[in-house]
Amino acid sequence: MIKFLDLHKINERFETDFQERFRSFLNSGYYILGSEVEQFEADFASYCGTKHCIGTANGLDALTLIFKSYIHLGKLQCDDEVIVPANTYIASILSIINAGLKPILVEPDLETYNISPREIKKYVGPNTKAILVVHLYGQLAEMNVINDIAKTAGLLVIEDAAQAHGAVKRSKLQVASSKLKRAGNLGDAAAFSFYPTKNLGALGDAGAITTNNSNLADTVKLMRNYGSSKKNVNDIVGVNSRLDELQAAFLNIKLKHLDEDNSKRRSIAKRYLREIKNKKLTLPFYSGEHDHVFHVFVIRVSDRQDFETHLQSHDIAYLIHYPIPPHQQNALPMFNKDLFPITEEIHKTIISIPMSPVMREDEISTVIKVLNAY
Repeated sequence: MIKFLDLHKINERFETDFQERFRSFLNSGYYILGSEVEQFEADFASYCGTKHCIGTANGLDALTLIFKSYIHLGKLQCDDEVIVPANTYIASILSIINAGLKPILVEPDLETYNISPREIKKYVGPNTKAILVVHLYGQLAEMNVINDIAKTAGLLVIEDAAQAHGAVKRSKLQVASSKLKRAGNLGDAAAFSFYPTKNLGALGDAGAITTNNSNLADTVKLMRNYGSSKKNVNDIVGVNSRLDELQAAFLNIKLKHLDEDNSKRRSIAKRYLREIKNKKLTLPFYSGEHDHVFHVFVIRVSDRQDFETHLQSHDIAYLIHYPIPPHQQNALPMFNKDLFPITEEIHKTIISIPMSPVMREDEISTVIKVLNAY
């Protein structure tokens, strides 16, 4: 069996470092918001190129806290509209609802699967106050165009970068590699998930917010810790959503290897794109740049059930990201009667094939051979 993602194999590379860091953590006697969280926040902010990083318990909390903090700062008000892609994972939409805001779902681009700037323009109205951009599957959205739209309309731009750790993009005027901007530094604020399957994955739940806005960063720091600036002093209504000290320690170790792992993912993707030759399969768009980190490698096939049977018969694992679009979920009845044909086509036909920085060349070759034989 070729696994879809071998988490044990990914993490066993760091086992010695993990054990050493765990002993240090255990002996410190300081287990909440300690030096490991501070170090990771500093390192990840530096990696993304932002002034601030604030660790949270998970990615959903990170997104929700961004919106709640903007409400606290008066930049947003309850029931303000936030444009969001219709084909995202439901967490993106839940964060808007949980903050008391109104999600406005718009169609993606069928080629990139990311939110369509053309569709954004159609839905910007007097109550629109923000755009939540999702870098789906690890590929950056068209941020130059989206930021131009937002600037013209006076909108906030929030990145859901949960699948795009390390993705980089040059602006029109930035050519030198030293001036590349990463996911997390392409809007007003960004949210990351470090769920174990992510390109930068913890060994449990974890998340973070990056921003260059000091007021937002200060508010998030308060809000993630009961609204408390110091022990037993609560300045605002907050929650308990702190990045775990031990998970921060593990992330500190793995962050140093993120670019190398992303490079391996791109190398595998290039082989897939170059060597998979089957007219029944639609391969993903890729510019060839570092703006895609291939969190997953998603293809489309008209008869997905038949294709799944083919993969199963050859012991190739797969996943579907995602089988049911958010607007058809029981959790979101307000959208159940809406029609999003592009989104529905994507969710009906997509399937993700094995993609991992620890895949062997023979495993990659086998996947290619099996897909070409379909």
